[in-house]
Amino acid sequence: MFLAVDWQSRALIRAQLIEEGFEVIATDSWMQTRRHLRPGSKPRVAIVDLKDLPDPLSVLDDLSVLMKRERVLVLSAIGTTPTSEIERLGFRMIRRPFPIEDVVRAVRAMWRSRDGTRDGTRDGTRDGTRDGTRDGTP
Repeated sequence: MFLAVDWQSRALIRAQLIEEGFEVIATDSWMQTRRHLRPGSKPRVAIVDLKDLPDPLSVLDDLSVLMKRERVLVLSAIGTTPTSEIERLGFRMIRRPFPIEDVVRAVRAMWRSRDGTRDGTRDGTRDGTRDGTRDGTP
């Protein structure tokens, strides 16, 4: 699950995560994201980009109740929520500016910490398919 208001950031980061073998549902509003955070259907990892997000502190407060904090990655932006508040809530955080690969590495580490695969994709292959080819659905 990836929440980002800015379509360019959302498109670039989502594309790279898909290229690395992760399934990504991307939304541009907290209301859309929240629909995906129901009991029994929660994503393994939630990424929240604070850039241009209305009322980011409220979103983070809601997330702290809806998701395990170690399963949430916050992409911080200057002028949104203070770093100290994000840290107080216990979320993982990457500060802007950052290369997209930092996000991929963080997601891979969060994914791996749950299922023990060697690189964080569903079955341990680089791209998430059983045989390592790109013709399967990641």
